Amino acid sequence: MALREEFPQNGEVYMDGTSDGVRYELTFGGASQAHSYEMIRAFLAEQGYENIPLPESLEDLRRFRHPVNPKGQILLFEENGYCHNPVKVLFPLDRRKKRVLHLVIYNENAPNHLLRFHGKIGED
Repeated sequence: MALREEFPQNGEVYMDGTSDGVRYELTFGGASQAHSYEMIRAFLAEQGYENIPLPESLEDLRRFRHPVNPKGQILLFEENGYCHNPVKVLFPLDRRKKRVLHLVIYNENAPNHLLRFHGKIGED
């Protein structure tokens, strides 16, 4: 099954990622962050999301990363990475995890999909 065609139900594990029926989450940890990003790009293409615009390279993706302020703090309540409906490619909050990227895919058929994607309503 392709994820875009048959979104996993609440509690269902699909390819080591978890779903609540609205959001599917999977963490990629390759030999390097560039490898993790290529794995995400391949995964999205395999799962029916090949038409979603993504940054061309890891260097381009890094431009979407939030900078750390001078006190070394990061924003805790904003997502740190690239977002294009229905996909988010996020950097880990722990900057020591230099090889890891987190993928979140939203169910386009869920009620209030756009509001959920943009964080305007909770998961009800």
